[in-house]
Amino acid sequence: MTEATSRDGSRSGSTAQPAGGAKGPDELRRQIEQTRGQLGDTVEELAGKADVKGRAKARAADLKDRAGAMSGQLRSSAAHAGHAVQDKAGRAGHTAHGRAARARDDAERHAPPGRARGAVRAGLGHPRAVLAAGAVAGVMVAAGLVRRRRPGHC
Repeated sequence: MTEATSRDGSRSGSTAQPAGGAKGPDELRRQIEQTRGQLGDTVEELAGKADVKGRAKARAADLKDRAGAMSGQLRSSAAHAGHAVQDKAGRAGHTAHGRAARARDDAERHAPPGRARGAVRAGLGHPRAVLAAGAVAGVMVAAGLVRRRRPGHC
């Protein structure tokens, strides 16, 4: 019968001592305890690698923490962008209000007297109606010009 040799140089099935064998019973006990500790660590490491469910839960918890942190950053960025847009919109509103006030002042300064002044003020309040009336007037003027240019018409 032949003896098998393990990785650490000890022989199985024999009473031969390992290369760094124990000098006495106390040394042997110490080596056994050390080997048991190493074996326990190895078993624990292998059990951790085999625990797919536990690793998946740990990974999910890590991703959840990251998502929470990212969510906070996005909220902060969105709030900052919202404030910037509000500031720009406020400035644009003030600019438009100032221009409208200047246009109103110019219109009042150059407004025709009497009943026409009331019509101009009403037109400033309803720009769509003024635009429609202007378009109708433009069509009527164009139609008049076309009629005049036709030969044979009075």
